[in-house]
Amino acid sequence: MQSPPSKTWTAIDLLKETQAYFEKCGIATPRLDAELLLANCLQKDRIRLYLDFEYQLTSDELARFRDFVRRRGKREPVAYITGFKEFWSLRLAVTPDVLIPRPDTEVLVEEVVKMIRLRASGGPCRILDIGTGSGAIALAFACELPDAAMCALDLSAEALGVAQANARSYELGGRVDFICGDSLRGVPEGERFDAIVSNPPYIPSADIETLEPDIKNFEPHLALDGGSDGLDFYRTWIPQMHRYLKANGFVALEIGASQGRAVSELFAATGMYGDARIVRDYAHNHRVVTAQLRIS
Repeated sequence: MQSPPSKTWTAIDLLKETQAYFEKCGIATPRLDAELLLANCLQKDRIRLYLDFEYQLTSDELARFRDFVRRRGKREPVAYITGFKEFWSLRLAVTPDVLIPRPDTEVLVEEVVKMIRLRASGGPCRILDIGTGSGAIALAFACELPDAAMCALDLSAEALGVAQANARSYELGGRVDFICGDSLRGVPEGERFDAIVSNPPYIPSADIETLEPDIKNFEPHLALDGGSDGLDFYRTWIPQMHRYLKANGFVALEIGASQGRAVSELFAATGMYGDARIVRDYAHNHRVVTAQLRIS
């Protein structure tokens, strides 16, 4: 007696089934996640996926996709499953050693690029990126500011390895100095920068457990945990940053939505900066604080 033929699965059938499963798992973007995972599995972009809805997956493709679905069902982030994340039109490799780049951080990049381009002096500049992770911020600057040189610093050697690989993939390795070190303690003696930027840990420790499982169970807590009130990084390093700035230098830091006033006050307390400026993101939340060094 012949065994019944195995079921064939088309792309559209899998998307419908996976979307329903992800909805049961409480995933916020079930259809999008299903499309991203299937597109990656089939090595297509999402537009091509839409054109090939009736494509029948091979057994190997189906097994790979089911493994992706299983992992996402356990709330592993899509970016860690596919191994990359888009940021500033860059396709960046990511691993669990680095925080997944987020669109909110593009506000920081936009603001710094704007400030650099408005500088009266013009010409080449040097930017320090503290806690570079995947290298997203530093590499975005390298793309947008052809005359700029970047120094990308991270405490994690594993994170720096990811950032260096991303720099090589865009042939930007010669534009970025990578340093393993603990914030400003890792900066070589005598270095001065036109700008110091960072997306530091700013989530209060007690709030980590309230985050989505995708974040709290998978992303590195070293890049999330900002101490009891989320302000440890700012409180420790803002009083020292002016020592690493050139005469016309400035600082730009990403912040949590409720931290604008506290971070601005930390800049004011140093007496080294003009009035700090709070920049909102596209959801109108506080997202970045910038502070320009006073001209003596």
